[in-house]
Amino acid sequence: MKRWIAPLAAVAGALAGFFFDPVSGRSRRAQLAQRVPAFFRRRGRGLGRLGRRVRSDFYGLKQRATHLRQQPKPDLNDPTLTQKVETVIFRDPEIPKGQINVQAHDGVVELRGEVAKPELIEELVERALSVPEVREVENLLHLPGTPAPNH
Repeated sequence: MKRWIAPLAAVAGALAGFFFDPVSGRSRRAQLAQRVPAFFRRRGRGLGRLGRRVRSDFYGLKQRATHLRQQPKPDLNDPTLTQKVETVIFRDPEIPKGQINVQAHDGVVELRGEVAKPELIEELVERALSVPEVREVENLLHLPGTPAPNH
């Protein structure tokens, strides 16, 4: 305990000399009186933002858990179903969007176009079937250099 008294007294003396300096002490005290509350205000705002973010993240998790399975919508028209299937299929940026055409008619989705890999054809059909409103997928996709299949 005794070995800390001298360094603490030196720090206290330096602070007193810094804040009670006859030339600049008054402005330093005023600056300190503004900066300390501002520091705590900023930290309080930051904590408020963090609290709102955590609350919104938990709300999103709760919503995701509540709506685990997507319910089919019975009166979905063909253009809307087409857009919904396109959204699911083209979610992956590696899928060539400009080379695949999607059309829907009474729950039957038709995929046309040219893709680079045979695995991609199967993946696109599976993705289209994952949409609850799709009853059937008509696959007219083909590889480069092979003729396009007909109905």
